[in-house]
Amino acid sequence: MLGAPGAGKGTQAEKISEQLGIPHVSTGDILRAQIKDGTEYGKKAKEYVESGELVPDELIFDIIEDFINSDRARNGFLLDGFPRNIAQAEKLNRMLEKAGAELDKVINIVVDNEEIIQRLSMRRICRDCRQVSIFDQSGDEECGRCGGTLIKRKDDREDVIRQRLEVYDRQTHPLVEYYRNKGILVNIDGTGTMEKVTERIMDSL
Repeated sequence: MLGAPGAGKGTQAEKISEQLGIPHVSTGDILRAQIKDGTEYGKKAKEYVESGELVPDELIFDIIEDFINSDRARNGFLLDGFPRNIAQAEKLNRMLEKAGAELDKVINIVVDNEEIIQRLSMRRICRDCRQVSIFDQSGDEECGRCGGTLIKRKDDREDVIRQRLEVYDRQTHPLVEYYRNKGILVNIDGTGTMEKVTERIMDSL
């Protein structure tokens, strides 16, 4: 699943994995789970996270490869947040080939940058359950899932959002051309309701 920050790929990945009955594999979620469970990978990742450093690619590769070879991935899976660049894509190809698997489709959710900026500026996250919500202009800042307090992420300021989009265009957007050349890329219009976008993705599969 490809798409710029705020394009809705995480939300759509959850919906699609639910409908297809396959696990949604988010590198961020996997890292947090590994750290919480105190696994060997989690302990290594925790050292980097607590020191404020980025978790190295090699550790991410190890975690992804471990998942790909697990029973959970036997009937397929949906990747969200990985790969992020061409080098990671090539590494993923080798891991999949080794596991006797291959990518079927790459879904690229396309949304105009100005709409993304508006979306992320309105985004709030529950302090307790981490559910993502859109701020209610009426002033209600309670989570619809658990009733917790909604907070605004520091990286959802407009100046930071624009910088994140520039990083995406520079590092990740080349993957669009990479997978288009492989004949497995599908561009999906990410505007409209969440349900409509999900419908477009399912129709493309």
